[in-house]
Parts: sequence; C-alpha cells; structure tokens
Amino acid sequence: MFPFSAVVGHDDLRLALLLNAVHPGIGGVLVRGEKGTAKSTIVRALAALLPELDVSQNCRFGCVPGSTDCPDAPHEAAERRPAKLVELPVGATEDRLVGSLDLEKALTEGVRAFQPGLLAAAHRGVLYVDEVNLLHDHLVDLLLDAAAMGRAHVEREGVSISHPSQFLLVGTMNPEEGELRPQLLDRFGLTVAVKAARDVGVRTEVIRRRLAYEADPATFAEKWADEDAKLKQQITQARENLRQVSLPDSELRRIAAVCAAFEVDGMRADLVVARAATAHAAWRGATQVEEMDVETAVRLALPHRRRRDPFDEPGIEEQQLEDAMREAAEHAEEPDDGPDDDGPGGGELPEPQEGPQGNGNAPNDRPAPEPAPAFKARLLEVPGVGEGAPGKRSRARARTGRIVRSSKVDGSGLHLVDTLLNAAPHQQERGRSGPGLLLTAADLRKAVREGKESNLILFVVDASGSMAARQRMSAVSGAVVSLLRDAYQRRDKVGVITFRGNDAEVALPPTTSVDAAATRLKKMRTGGRTPLADGILKAHKILEIERLRDPQKRPLVVLLTDGRATSSGLGGDPTKDALKAAGLLEQTAVVVVDCEQGHIRLGLAQKIAEALQGTCVRLDQLSADHLAGVVRAA
Repeated sequence: MFPFSAVVGHDDLRLALLLNAVHPGIGGVLVRGEKGTAKSTIVRALAALLPELDVSQNCRFGCVPGSTDCPDAPHEAAERRPAKLVELPVGATEDRLVGSLDLEKALTEGVRAFQPGLLAAAHRGVLYVDEVNLLHDHLVDLLLDAAAMGRAHVEREGVSISHPSQFLLVGTMNPEEGELRPQLLDRFGLTVAVKAARDVGVRTEVIRRRLAYEADPATFAEKWADEDAKLKQQITQARENLRQVSLPDSELRRIAAVCAAFEVDGMRADLVVARAATAHAAWRGATQVEEMDVETAVRLALPHRRRRDPFDEPGIEEQQLEDAMREAAEHAEEPDDGPDDDGPGGGELPEPQEGPQGNGNAPNDRPAPEPAPAFKARLLEVPGVGEGAPGKRSRARARTGRIVRSSKVDGSGLHLVDTLLNAAPHQQERGRSGPGLLLTAADLRKAVREGKESNLILFVVDASGSMAARQRMSAVSGAVVSLLRDAYQRRDKVGVITFRGNDAEVALPPTTSVDAAATRLKKMRTGGRTPLADGILKAHKILEIERLRDPQKRPLVVLLTDGRATSSGLGGDPTKDALKAAGLLEQTAVVVVDCEQGHIRLGLAQKIAEALQGTCVRLDQLSADHLAGVVRAA
C-alpha cells in the first residue's frame, strides 16, 4: 500500500482525514476531484495510520471488550487487531450493506440468525465509498444515518436487530459524473476539492515517487515507514489531548457568527465546525481552541453547505472567508448576554459578480436572456417498464424496491415466502424429519421487484429568432432550468441540443453533470431562422450513439419549439422535412413543449407531436402546481 506520508501535496485533504481520525464525531470527509488525483490512494493509506484496537474475541461487530450494547454480548477475552478499511462498492445491495437473514441457517437449521453486513465490518474503522455520487440514494441514506447515530438498525425478513456502527466515513467523487443532493452533502462533516498540481516541480515529484513505488513497493514503503509511524503516534497523542481541549465562549460566538454570515441551513454546520476546531487544537498540541483553529475548520466544513441549488458552485472565495472571519471577530469580543432579537449576528457577504456574456450586438447572435423564475416541474415519464440504472423517474424492474411477484426465472434475490410455500407440500414425500426444510432447485423462487430508473433526458431547444421574439426565450429558459433541476433530483443523464440559423449543434453531450447543462444554457445564443428538421436529426444521431453505450438507459426527448420551421439543411420544404425527420423518433418517448404564445395559435407544435407520436403540452403546463390545479378542478 502506498504510504500516507509519501503523498505529494493535497495538504487540505490530508488534514481533513487526520482530523477525522482524531475526532470521528466530525462526520467524515467528502473528497471531490477530477480523475487521477490520488483520491483513492490517500484514503486507503489512512487505515494504516489508525491505532490498533482492543476488540472482543468472537464478536462479529468488533466491539470494545466489556460492552453491553452489542448483540453478541457478553463478550469473551480481548484481543488486538489493526483498524479495518472496508470498501462499499457502487453495485452493492442493501443486504450487503446492512446485513440480512442468514438463509443457510434459516433453511437448514430452522432458526432465525442475522448475517452482518458492511456497516458491522466497518465498526471502529474506515468505511470508504468510491464514486459515492453514483451510489443509489437509498443506500447513501442508510450509511449516513448509521454514521450520524453510531448504530445500524435492521428491520427486514423477520430480523430485528440493532448493533454499534461507528466508523470514519470517507466518500470520493468526480463532479463531472454528477453531484450529490444538497441534503446528502450536508451529512458529510468536511469536504475537500482536490486538483492535479500545475507546478512542474510538484508533478515531477509525483511521477518520481509513483514509479519508485511500482518498481519496488516493499523498499519504498520501508523508506517512509518512520514518517508514517510519527503520524500514527501523533494521532494517538491527539486523541488523548482531545479530552483536555476547551472551547471558550468567545470562539463559540465566532463559530456561530461565521455560520450565520454564510447563511448555512440548520445547526449541523456549527457543530461540525466546533468539533473540527477542537480536533485541530488537539492535533497541534494546544489546550484551548483559538481563532486559527476555527478558520481551518470553517475552510473545510462550510464550502459544500453553502449550496442552495444544484447549480450553485460549491466552495468559498478567499475574500468571503476573510470578510466573514473579520466580522465574526467583533462577536467573539462581545460579552455573552444570551440571544437577542437580531439573532447571532454576522455581516452580509458581497454578491458574486457575473462576468459578461458577449456584447449581444449582432441581431442573429443575441445572448439568451436570464431564465425566468423556476418552478416545480411536472414529472415527465418514459412509458412502460424499463431495466435501467436506479433513479427516480420511470418504472423499472430493479434489484431494490417493492416486490410485485415471484418467478422461477427472472428476478433479483430469493423470494423466501414463495420458496417455502412451494417446498412445504412436498416435505412428507421427501422424508423430512426434524426442524428445517428439504429443498430442491425446483422450489426456488426469485423476487421480481419494481422500482424507479433514471433516464436520458435530451433537451432539443429552438433558439431561433421567432423564439427570441416577445421574450419567449426567457420563459423557455426558466422551464428548462426547472426540468434540469428535476432531472438532477431524479439522477438522470441529460443532454442539450439547440437549433438556429442553418443547422443544429450539441450544446452539451449527454452527461450526469446537470449543473454543466445549466451553465451551457446560460451561454446559449438565439436568433436566425428555424431549422427544425436539423434539430430532430441531431437528436436521432445522439440517441443512436447513446443506445450503443448503454442499451438499458431509456431516453426521453423534450422538444421545446413553437412548431415553425423556416429553414432546412435537407434542401426541401422546411415543414415537410421536419415531419419526415420526426419519423426517425417513432420508437422514442417524446414530449413536445408548445412555446407558442398569444390569443391566435397555429397549433404547429401539436402537428409535430403527432408526427413524433409523442405528447404535446403547453409551456405553462410544465408546472406541477398547474397540473395539481387541473386535478383539483376535475
């Protein structure tokens, strides 16, 4: 294993991991970074630095000797072993994570027994989740709940058990592959963004050390053994120091003022900053938290909690941090007279400045107007039942979800009840005696589950001059942003195609990074003629490529247009070419959003929808609130 001390750079990440090793109550670390930045290497190296543990012999949960809150208590004699690093793969099931009924004992011995999962194996160690943003949401909820409570509760298949599960949670992710929901981001104590160094000297040293490690891992590890041993001893000493560190009221007020200034939601941020500041003081051998400890904790604990929207950039500007700390210093010096009507204080932060988006002077090259206020988008689904990746949009056969029936062939996992019901009538003829059941392969039934899948949402946006007129594009931009937000929450893959002038272009190739789609939308240009056929043809080509990449990812095309076609790259009549091109998407779920406005409507978008064999909705019908009003009226 690559030594922790041998890692070049990434000081913030190393510090965040070490602070959590000192004080696991901080809540873990989320590591954000592009591929190839040694995220996994550093995390795996951390486990070797953790002090050895005293554990009870024959305890499946690795509990402290003498503990009474363990299902395996009372315990036998103690033994020492290294702290474990347990990895949770992206494809793990709920059974593997939390544990399940021990089927072997249930079927052969007729007894109910619990088979522990990864949450039990990670107790008092490190639980590492690579690509945590790709992990199914309900699994993320389970492990974060266990991390917050320090216990895992299992209620399934006739098993009811609660066991200790305290671990250092570390998740790594590449933001280009999609974001975590803000609610889940908040559950991680600290976050660190890592980037590859741009300094030639640093990059050279990284290559030198990696090649030396690959040439002779044992010799390389031995070279850094003393440095790792010093860090290990420092962690042990800091854990002992932690009990002696005090947090003065002045620093408490500083923490409260900074968190209020950054307008973070809830009180979790304040608590995490307080714990991280205390751990930092213990790490440097101090007996009292000071301003430098608070500033370090704020830098690590608040960047991911400032996001109000999936399209907000995470992070804290250096100037914003300096302003907040300077204003918080005034509150730290004030006597603590209790809460007042104005709250804990903290100044307002400067508004972020947006850069120019072009001069917009050319009539056929106008910048898209600012999107209209977003609304709660109506749910658009792909008809039928798919088999795609887990998500929250369309119905799908899944490995998790509610059981709808059993089957001898299809399904995921054992349908225990139906298996027993099929075996029970044959026990006498099989000569069973005593507890348990005698099973054959013909008795086994699989559970067919139905859940939700994510989809590929391909936006095809008319950016021509007719759309730019009458401020129509502002409403369209607001609608697309709302649909993008909905796609983010449902874990979809999204792509954006725009058509204007004489052709169509892929503004954003299909990606799970929804915030990238929102960024491209803001830079979209409008004006010119309307090559509707080209937009549809471009969508067809993109879908063909995506089907080859992931045949199970069902697409949904959202075409936003007023239905007018005034040009065509096919050389024929623009409207006829558009209707002809629509035939290529007959097997694809399509929703046409009619952007036509005014009292007189030509209904051209409806004709396009009919040619696409899709659904046509007006722009104002995309709002879920509007849809609810229609239902109430009915």
